[in-house]
Amino acid sequence: MKLEGIHHITGITGDAPRNVEFYAGTLGLHLVKKTVNQDDPTVYHLFYADEQGSAGADITFFEYPGARRGRAGAGMVHTVRFRVGSEEALDFWSDRLAAEGFESEREGGSLRFTDPEGLSLEIAVVETSDEPLVAEHPEIPPEHALQGFDGVRAYAVVPEESRGFLEETLGFQPREEGWEVRGDQRGGFYTYDQSPPERGFGGAGTIHHVAWATSMEEHEAWRERVAQAGAHPTPVIDRFYFRSVYFREPSGVLFELATIGPGFATDEPADKLGERLSLPPAFEHLRERVEPVLTPLPNPREARTAR
Repeated sequence: MKLEGIHHITGITGDAPRNVEFYAGTLGLHLVKKTVNQDDPTVYHLFYADEQGSAGADITFFEYPGARRGRAGAGMVHTVRFRVGSEEALDFWSDRLAAEGFESEREGGSLRFTDPEGLSLEIAVVETSDEPLVAEHPEIPPEHALQGFDGVRAYAVVPEESRGFLEETLGFQPREEGWEVRGDQRGGFYTYDQSPPERGFGGAGTIHHVAWATSMEEHEAWRERVAQAGAHPTPVIDRFYFRSVYFREPSGVLFELATIGPGFATDEPADKLGERLSLPPAFEHLRERVEPVLTPLPNPREARTAR
């Protein structure tokens, strides 16, 4: 069995409108699903990705309105890296971020910056045979668009404590720095940095969990494999758009194993993804209760056309 790289990465925001403006506006991703946190249906779960909402390009956020800023520490992902295809793309993003009021730092073949709530992001030139997962945006040339995730960096106190689990249970392959997680179709990296002395805590601008992609057919087997390694996974949870299993790896980072499919076009047309509040069937009866308490959001595609 092989994990097909990153499925999605989920963070926390305290300001959904600003989050939409940045990820769907500045970064040009497609808001492919506007739904609710299934563990707390009074708050949003927003999904941004390529045009199809593909696993490997999907950064998502829970909105807790007015949430205080968090701080990444031990057992937390602290940086998300996206791919682009050329140095010219980095030139484009450096200029675009500056024009939108965001400082960035360029070093070698990468560009580092933060989102409006302080989440560390990186755009890097990556040579790969993986399919580029690109969203359409009128202000972003397709050749410069983000092409999906390259990987994540986490903090750990003693990174070596996770090596056996990552390599023997999950099949992560060691590389010069960290590990590569590669299946037949897609891959990405996972690596650690030494934890800062300050204790981390969740909040706006932090990552909640990272999900690794599995096939539907192998999902139960992966859960059993994790359980046998003593990681205490949750039961399989049907999220309607995919199925999930959660557990913490030895360094404390919350992992999810998420299936590739059924997908985001399960309950709305592929060309209308993210335009309305989508509620899985088990939550549809809550619509009249939750819609009035959710933060009003613009349709980012309509906003682009109007600019």
